Amino acid sequence: MIHYTTCPACGSSSITPLLSAQDHTVSGESFAIWHCAQCTLAFTQDVPEQDRIGPYYQAESYISHTDTQKGLVNQLYHKVRAYTLRQKYQLIGQQSGKEKGCLLDIGAGTGAFAGFMQERGWQVTALEPDPGTRQRAAELNKVQALDTSALFSLPEQQYDVITLWHVLEHVHDLNGYFRRFKELLKPGGWLVIAVPNYTSGDAKAYGPFWAAWDVPRHLYHFSPRSMENLLNLKGFQLRTVKPMWFDSFYVSLLSEKYKKGSMPLVAGAWAGLRSNLSASSDTRLCSSVIYLSQPD
Repeated sequence: MIHYTTCPACGSSSITPLLSAQDHTVSGESFAIWHCAQCTLAFTQDVPEQDRIGPYYQAESYISHTDTQKGLVNQLYHKVRAYTLRQKYQLIGQQSGKEKGCLLDIGAGTGAFAGFMQERGWQVTALEPDPGTRQRAAELNKVQALDTSALFSLPEQQYDVITLWHVLEHVHDLNGYFRRFKELLKPGGWLVIAVPNYTSGDAKAYGPFWAAWDVPRHLYHFSPRSMENLLNLKGFQLRTVKPMWFDSFYVSLLSEKYKKGSMPLVAGAWAGLRSNLSASSDTRLCSSVIYLSQPD
């Protein structure tokens, strides 16, 4: 287990317990979440090391690995995904200024995004740590994903865009990854990171039952301030942020299930809508936020 005595992002010793959250997906275990007063990062304390965390991902309900459509929430997820894939494609094109280019997708899962970009002419390198998930990416989306360890052997200055869609919160080696991001991006390239936001309205509404804590798989829990601080520390400049409006509904539905043992659709949908309304004047309050940055 990894026990932090300083903040894993900024190194400050001003860290204190925040709350305890339960793993509702696999183990049923509870994990402490701590908070850094310096950079506002929250992080899961006493998490398994990288070579021991694999069993916590082995669940049929873990959609990024299985692409399951079992259960109402997962069925809704698939219906929305077709729309959000097109949104991501348009966002990448707008920010990079390219109709086609070289893209590195880290934590590709079953390859939905990587496959979508490939079909539209992008040259995509997909990385995914789980062998079974890599196989499903090939079968479902014709994506030949590499093991994530390949990150450290890819050619430098190769990519116009690097994407991590709800992946950075899973990465043990923050320093090593950010160092490689700078090495792998072409001059003027873009780093696109999407992560849950623990300062969102739905996070506040559900407290320890908020589904996006997702302990112990989520090692870190970002606020917009903590993400900007991290990017600056690693030599990146945050250029803009974009909302992920649908995430509040998906997360709220799961949170209702975790809190009440059932899934009241109306209550979950209303909580997601309230969260989005509270973020309507400031997208930094969205349930999930996309951070688009470039190296200094």
